[in-house]
Amino acid sequence: MTSYFSDHANHPANLICDLCRQFYDNNWVTGTGGGISIRDVDGPNPNVVYIAPSGIQKERLRPKEMFVAELPEKILRSPNQDNDKEQISPDLAANFKYKPLACTPLFLSIYNLRDAGAVIHTHSQNAVLATMIWEDRLEFKINHQEQIKALPKLELNTKTGRIEKIGSLQNHETMVIPIVDNTPLEEDLTDTLTETLQKYPGATAVLVRRHGIHVWGENIWKAKVYNEAIDYLLELAIKMHQNGIPLIKE
Repeated sequence: MTSYFSDHANHPANLICDLCRQFYDNNWVTGTGGGISIRDVDGPNPNVVYIAPSGIQKERLRPKEMFVAELPEKILRSPNQDNDKEQISPDLAANFKYKPLACTPLFLSIYNLRDAGAVIHTHSQNAVLATMIWEDRLEFKINHQEQIKALPKLELNTKTGRIEKIGSLQNHETMVIPIVDNTPLEEDLTDTLTETLQKYPGATAVLVRRHGIHVWGENIWKAKVYNEAIDYLLELAIKMHQNGIPLIKE
């Protein structure tokens, strides 16, 4: 029988639990919202991805509550099918039917289109508020900020058709994050997200209006850095707006 778990601290299932607790403390994954998915890039099959379940308090998440999928879109393992229940909350094991995150189709699209190593989805108040302040815009833009240097510079290699990292953005350059409108069901965003990823090869995140943000990276640590840097810039932008300071310096 295939084992998808390990006691190693850096195993994807264990990292998702640890990071969800950190993100809960940051108010990014409260009320069971948001989630994380990590690709097992160092494992025997780098196409295997771990996805947090839906409807679970993220700060209490346990490794064996994960769904395991194989790219492009095959579910390999569900916690509902697992006979080893000792690491699943007893009340949940008895009474709860696990479901993948509603944004799972979005995660899989990002993996397949960007060859990402991890995807983070948060309900950050900074992300939500920014999309409301600039409700008439399809892009969030900011430049001339030191924190921009934490983000990658990406471009499409027309010969290979792959998005490649060619360095890091410089502080004077403009960070652009596309904004898409929310839908009643998250899976209904899949086509819009796919079109947006194709339109913005340089983006490492997508804002969903009045909902949150999706951020990805070549591995979980890069995705975490990008998410933190973007959230900092969103919060800064809100404060700049409140003080009448333009986000773009010509």
